[in-house]
Amino acid sequence: MQNISILGSTGSIGTQALQVAKKHNINIAALAANSNYTLLACQVKEFGAEYACIYDESCVDALKEELKNTNVKILCGDEGLKEIARLKGVDKMLNSVVGMVGLVPTLEAIDAGTDIALANKETLVTGGELVMNLARYNGVRIFPVDSEHSAIFQCIKGNKPEQVRGIFLTASGGPFFGKTKEQLKGITPAQALKHPNWSMGSKITIDSATLMNKGLEFIEAMRLFDLKPEQIEIVVHRQSIVHSAVEFDDFSVIAQMGVPDMKIPIQYALLYPERMECPTEHLSLTDYGRLTFEKPDIDTFDCLKACIKAAKLGGNAPAAVNGANEEAVRAFLDEKISFLQIGELVLGALEETPFKQAVTLEAVLEADKAVREITKKKIEKISLNR
Repeated sequence: MQNISILGSTGSIGTQALQVAKKHNINIAALAANSNYTLLACQVKEFGAEYACIYDESCVDALKEELKNTNVKILCGDEGLKEIARLKGVDKMLNSVVGMVGLVPTLEAIDAGTDIALANKETLVTGGELVMNLARYNGVRIFPVDSEHSAIFQCIKGNKPEQVRGIFLTASGGPFFGKTKEQLKGITPAQALKHPNWSMGSKITIDSATLMNKGLEFIEAMRLFDLKPEQIEIVVHRQSIVHSAVEFDDFSVIAQMGVPDMKIPIQYALLYPERMECPTEHLSLTDYGRLTFEKPDIDTFDCLKACIKAAKLGGNAPAAVNGANEEAVRAFLDEKISFLQIGELVLGALEETPFKQAVTLEAVLEADKAVREITKKKIEKISLNR
């Protein structure tokens, strides 16, 4: 029986991971959530977790009240996440928190020798070199949970990584595929939150609409599979059935397919290398009938353009675009800026953040802090002029 901990247990990935854990009798040692203390308490009781962490410190007392008749150890904030990451006896930590906050707990878990099931893409976007180098040094395995990276991981398995010519990173295209910048001017948060294929949290859904999500995944794929930017081709695949594909030196291409359900890559990461029945649907290719593939519109979607540029620059550039995007998405959801201004702010981050080639945790955190301050000031100015 595996013993795992989950950061982000009340989110979309976390709740689906618990469904997988329940089906396959996986033991849950610890659970962490942002602010949903009611659901977190229910999960802790149902799965018998010994540790519960609520990131929002204002919710600690409420969580304690929910769990007052238990022996659960209650933690909070960044220190709580770090303590869970360092727990002994945990075989694997699923990191599915949203944003930059996931980086330090990942490093802590790797340092403790715990394998990682990684759904927090910002970890590899902002500190990919640090994470991968530390994982190699400590002999820790990182199992990707994103459907695209899981697909690449599965396609490479059984082949020699050095014989990979390149990868096709698929994208749904989001709700606004084919739209021009003129047509995107009046997009509201409600419209941007309607993804055609996937059910996700609000931040990642907006990222999908701006194609920022695919840009982050571009950088993540570079780090996970030790690829150069020119080895990655983004392909818009509206049906989300082919989750990604790998081309080898002999020009053969292997693709991984399945219904658009995150429980499949979650289960593969948690149960690797076993393949067992998953609580999802069977794929019927004849029901879909036709699969299409198109090029992304990089000129319209500035976030994707910024991420590819940051990937080529390296250093602290990926941390800069990520930090700017997190602030911009929050402002868009609060209706302080327009949809197109998300991309403008992310592109601007590359120009205004002092570039540093060396990647250290301090440099990453410094770039993140600096770009957030710059972006917040810009957002305040935009908001006042609206």
